Amino acid sequence: MYTSFYTAARGVIEQQEKLNVVGNNLANVNNYGYKAKTAGFLDLMYYNLNNYTGEDTELKAGTGVVVEKTDTDFSASGYVTTDLANDYAIVGDGFFMLRNPENGEITYTRNGRFSLSQFGNVMFLVNDNGHLVLDQNQNPITVGAENTLSGTIGVYNFNILDGMQSVGDNEFQPTAKNGNPYLIPGADVRNKMLEMSNVSTADEISRMIITQRAYSFSLKMLQTSDEVVSTINSLRQ
Repeated sequence: MYTSFYTAARGVIEQQEKLNVVGNNLANVNNYGYKAKTAGFLDLMYYNLNNYTGEDTELKAGTGVVVEKTDTDFSASGYVTTDLANDYAIVGDGFFMLRNPENGEITYTRNGRFSLSQFGNVMFLVNDNGHLVLDQNQNPITVGAENTLSGTIGVYNFNILDGMQSVGDNEFQPTAKNGNPYLIPGADVRNKMLEMSNVSTADEISRMIITQRAYSFSLKMLQTSDEVVSTINSLRQ
């Protein structure tokens, strides 16, 4: 009886986590370069049920599920023309490489909405977070007269994209699984364009409805288990 209670409670918690992922996707539907995320579930421990003599049977019972990971869908999306000189979009695979000027940390993004930031007497190309955009030699790109760039904007990719860690603000960091980045020579980078979010509003609303129903069923199971335990305890008095 207590197993059903805790299994249901776990279901409520994990469905709420999935709702958070769906809600985050919907919140970023208009965020340039955003890549939709999905919650991946994993079954928790199963065990054999005992018969009336206490021996194991072939019947099994589970202890619920847990959100194991959040996968990112890196599939391509549509593009929009902005006519802004510092907007760039990657057509095809790859990421812009960024460097945090404060700690040197390297991150990657598909969001090419860049701007200019002055350090001393030099103007650099940066993203919305103030991170430096790097060229094909992994050097920060400076901007001169008439918006001329000091180098070609670098586009980098990984042999394995699965497992890349989202660090917020549309930026990613690779893990050991992804390996080292490699430059894509001659990558198709379009100026005065931006890549749109690949979130499908219709798909996310469908996921939200399904997840809300699963949440309600888990909550009902939780309430029923609590009522059964309360009834049994009252009979013992």
